[in-house]
Amino acid sequence: MKRVNILVVFLTLLVLNGSAQTKKPVSTEDAKMNTFISNLMAKMTVDEKIGQLNLPSSGDITTGQANSSDISKKIRDGQVGGLFNIKGVDKIKAVQKIAVENSRMKIPLLFGMDVIHGYNTVFPIPLGMSCVWDMNAVQKSARVAAIEASASGINWTFSPMVDISRDPRWGRISEGSGEDAYLGSQIAAAMVKGYQGKIQANNEILACVKHYALYGAAEAGRDYNTTDMSKVRMYNEYFPPYKAAVDAGAASIMASFNEVDGIPATGSKWLMTDVLRNQWGFKGFVVTDYTGIPEMIAHGMGDLQTVSALALNAGIDMDMVGEGFLGTLKKSLTEKKVGIAQIDRACRLVLQAKYKLGLFADPYKFCNAERAEKEVFSPANRQVAREIAAESFVLLKNNNNVLPLKKSGTIGLIGPLADNTANMYGTWSVAALFDKSVTVLQGLKNVLGDKAKILTARGANFLADSAMEHRYVNIHNPTYKRDPRTEAEMIREALEVAKKSDVIVATIGEGSEFTGESSSVTDIQIPETQKNLLKALAKTGKPVVLVLFTGRPLALNWEQENIPSILNVWFPGSEAGNAIADVLFGDVNPSGKLSATFPQNVGQVPLYYAHKNTGRPLAEGKWFEKFRSNYLDVSNDPLYPFGFGLSYTTFNYSDIKLSSNTLTKGKTITASVTLSNTGKYEGKEVVQLYIQDLVGSITRPVKELKGFQKVNLNAGESKTVTFNISENDLKFYNADLKFVAEPGDFKVFIGTNSRDVKESSFTLK
Repeated sequence: MKRVNILVVFLTLLVLNGSAQTKKPVSTEDAKMNTFISNLMAKMTVDEKIGQLNLPSSGDITTGQANSSDISKKIRDGQVGGLFNIKGVDKIKAVQKIAVENSRMKIPLLFGMDVIHGYNTVFPIPLGMSCVWDMNAVQKSARVAAIEASASGINWTFSPMVDISRDPRWGRISEGSGEDAYLGSQIAAAMVKGYQGKIQANNEILACVKHYALYGAAEAGRDYNTTDMSKVRMYNEYFPPYKAAVDAGAASIMASFNEVDGIPATGSKWLMTDVLRNQWGFKGFVVTDYTGIPEMIAHGMGDLQTVSALALNAGIDMDMVGEGFLGTLKKSLTEKKVGIAQIDRACRLVLQAKYKLGLFADPYKFCNAERAEKEVFSPANRQVAREIAAESFVLLKNNNNVLPLKKSGTIGLIGPLADNTANMYGTWSVAALFDKSVTVLQGLKNVLGDKAKILTARGANFLADSAMEHRYVNIHNPTYKRDPRTEAEMIREALEVAKKSDVIVATIGEGSEFTGESSSVTDIQIPETQKNLLKALAKTGKPVVLVLFTGRPLALNWEQENIPSILNVWFPGSEAGNAIADVLFGDVNPSGKLSATFPQNVGQVPLYYAHKNTGRPLAEGKWFEKFRSNYLDVSNDPLYPFGFGLSYTTFNYSDIKLSSNTLTKGKTITASVTLSNTGKYEGKEVVQLYIQDLVGSITRPVKELKGFQKVNLNAGESKTVTFNISENDLKFYNADLKFVAEPGDFKVFIGTNSRDVKESSFTLK
């Protein structure tokens, strides 16, 4: 060999050795898993590999049906990788037994369910949960949900839903964490950690982050509709919560229904492979949403075989319900429309999830009947739900300190939600024990005992029109009974109760299914028949407390002007009544802060705090000025801004103190304020940090949330609250989609919400 060739070989070996050293070493456990799965797949037929990619819905079959159903035959034939919508240890164990004892390869199944905001113990809807602004509480709620679901045999949840949404018309805004990418990212990570833990114990389950991607930006707020936006906006405003969940170790991702850049997300290789795997390093598996693959036919992407191949090649690993993979992939393989490498990739990822869950070691790991008896809907879990629900409530108004109420006198409890067991939970409460929810009436009785008298009246139905009410309420709630009386008769009864009462508590708003999937609306006001009741109550002159149930931001102009006290309780869950009573009577001081802006009317939508300026911005505090960006009929201001929420006490913020007015790259500066409780009650305040990049290579928002702390102070107590600001807090994706911090001037804001803030400035050099 010539000397030059020896040198080339030496240098090549040196480079290869260096690159090998930079690669993350495979752990002993991962090596063991890879060997196990490789050996298993070597014995599997193509049909069996494709079978692992099939996720049908079983329906909640009985144990007796397990061996005789069509599903059981498919399991025996190796055509099922997992099931969902089945719960209960006995049922799941019976079905799992078919897979591991009667199929050729004896591969265990995954069992999934929409455990969205709790299992039997139901927590506030996710939009309500996001108003807690306490990541320990958020993680704890997911931990309880995982414990209960796993005790019932479930090992995979289709949660968290992390879609950013700025349109309250969209029904599924109730399932997410609001409008802000930073807050949404914190919640996404906390939920994943709460569900999964280390994915080792029998009470830790797989999380599935949804809906990837941009589902919350559907045009006109109409579910399943088209989404279209620039990549700069995707990366800066909508992608961060998905990435945060991936960084937190999420085991699976669910594709969204909408299109992205003209291609349905389920068939987008750019989303599923280029971004998710290559840019973010996701190692788990991707499942479609319900019939996501065949729905691409209606999008105009081809027949079932074509769209199934499109999905697999894009990076989809599991087909929920559509059975496009099961019915067409083998043919597509023969016709070279897909490769065996793609089928093997998807199969391996599904098998890895099962291995990491410990199902190959013990297929019945999640089938312990004793756990189900002890750990589901326990007093301890319900207490956690009660405490967190109370923390989620947002006090929107409290003129003349109507709240907290005295535990004495006569209370008129009026409204369709006063004694309504089924509508305490909110949407996606698939395992809720509807007969065991604590109603508002029961909660008040529990807290008051015999200290005060409670009079009740229904006052109104949810909606005046019975056919429309059925569409809104009874689709998933057959227990709801409409009152046959006329509106006038019901209001008359309510006014009789009001006359005899010292204070009126009006439980009014939406029913559980007013929001959620396929529950989009164009009118975001309180329904007219309920508003008529509220107007009649206001005319009595008695103090009125509006206890507002809702799954979306509502337009509450009239209510804000005419009702002295408004407490937004969202849908609080199993312990609704107890938590509401805790806050109404001051045993808990409300501390929730809005995670989504409340507009003055639907015409302002989409309305969000982190908007861009125009070249003709309206001056702050102004309403109308010709040739400026504004409306003729209403100001640009929200009714309640992002981050807003009152307390029974009052808080004072000092001016901001910066450790330096210059931030050097690689260093940090601190921004601090002194927070003082200047009222009469102990209370919690969410101190919020916002930053504005004054000059950028692309236009930047007027402010962006970059930090928050929830602080508890006794009456008269003060505390210095400090935030560290680094170069990373100033980074954004520029026009080239590079994540950069650009030198220049910045404003920093600290305050009680996105509007009411103190201000300072610094320079990044």
